[in-house]
Amino acid sequence: MNRRSFLQTLGGTSLACASALPVSRTQSQPKRPNIVLILADDMGFSALGCYGSEIATPNIDALARRGIRFTQFQNNARCCPSRATILTGLYSHQTGIGGMTFTDGHVPGYRGDLNRQCVTIAEVLRSAGYHTLMTGKWHVTHDQSESFDDNHNWPLQRGFEKYFGTIAGAGSYYDPYFLVRDNRHIQAGRKNFYYTDALAENAANFIGEYAAKPEPFFLYAAFTAPHWPLQAPPAEIEKYKNRYSTGWDDLRHERHRRMIDMGIVDARWPLSPRDPRVPEWKDAKYKQWQARRMAVYAAQIDRLDQGVGRILRKLKETGVEDNTVVLFLSDNGACAEEAQANWNKIPYVPEKTRDGRPMHVGNDAAFMPGPEDIYQSYGLPWANASNTPLRLYKHYDHEGGISTPLIVAGAGIVDKPGSLTHQHGHIMTSCPPWLKSRARNIRRLLVARKFCRSKA
Repeated sequence: MNRRSFLQTLGGTSLACASALPVSRTQSQPKRPNIVLILADDMGFSALGCYGSEIATPNIDALARRGIRFTQFQNNARCCPSRATILTGLYSHQTGIGGMTFTDGHVPGYRGDLNRQCVTIAEVLRSAGYHTLMTGKWHVTHDQSESFDDNHNWPLQRGFEKYFGTIAGAGSYYDPYFLVRDNRHIQAGRKNFYYTDALAENAANFIGEYAAKPEPFFLYAAFTAPHWPLQAPPAEIEKYKNRYSTGWDDLRHERHRRMIDMGIVDARWPLSPRDPRVPEWKDAKYKQWQARRMAVYAAQIDRLDQGVGRILRKLKETGVEDNTVVLFLSDNGACAEEAQANWNKIPYVPEKTRDGRPMHVGNDAAFMPGPEDIYQSYGLPWANASNTPLRLYKHYDHEGGISTPLIVAGAGIVDKPGSLTHQHGHIMTSCPPWLKSRARNIRRLLVARKFCRSKA
């Protein structure tokens, strides 16, 4: 595999380019690499230690030390459009996911349902002899609030062999809404269930099951962390209990200095002004609650890093680490949404906890976030800090909405481990002619099958 051509074709279905090439089965040809694509959800640009954060992310940092970090990589600013592009390599509007999945705009680009005129990376790689596995958030088909029966566009229907995760876009970390194994709706089982841990456990189990097989595998591990609600195990929150008592202004300056020292941002680039809707920390109300919000968010990222570590250890334990390409990125920038009390009407917000306690929904400073029965977000002030030094947030096409860390490591594709690249990149890149032809043929077959069924 050519290293340069692999890096040039990162993103969506084009990620398959270097790995789906027909390979002669001779001893002179290296084995095709496994691919592990790890996606964070609503994570700010400066949220990782290796991108300037104070949050403990030793496993992701270690991945960066043996790989390459991108400083100018971009996504589609929102969950569904980014995921549609990552899965297909197309503009999200071409897939029918120009917006979110909870509405049907009744025009081709905004159906809220991944259409059959596109081909997923799982469909392409599976046709090239890869095993295709997924854990985590799907979020590219309609959010069915009343029925779990319509699985026409679930992962197994779009090329994946194995799946564990949630079909919808958000939900409790202790009692996830729309939790599915393969095509079967399930409930969170054990008492100490925590969704981030369950996703990591299942991803590691998939690796253990498929690492010894002669065919390579593609694993898409789409975590929901650190998307709201702010829920994390108490031990993780305790680590950051007093870390944010000095507020968001100091945090933004601290991160900016570290990012300059690391070479993530140019020293000539000033820190963007604090969002005008955010007060100076000295004037902020409910400081204890505010600091707690950021502490729980940090705990969620800490736990996410532990999950990534579990996946990376399993690659090493099974002996496939050196022949596996690992990518880590986020679907959009930090989320500034302030949780509202009327969110209790949204299907994926539970009315009660699993043991029957009422759910307190909304950013009410009378309730400290973190436990299972509190449903809050960290809001605009901390999103501003998480996106240091950029402007604005998820939803927006400003840098704060579209910028993501991207780390690529493994399978000998990086010439200088631990290096940075300032090359621009996007989750959608163009495919070479041979792959377009492969995808086109698959698409024609799918359309033909649909036509035949409709005439039957």
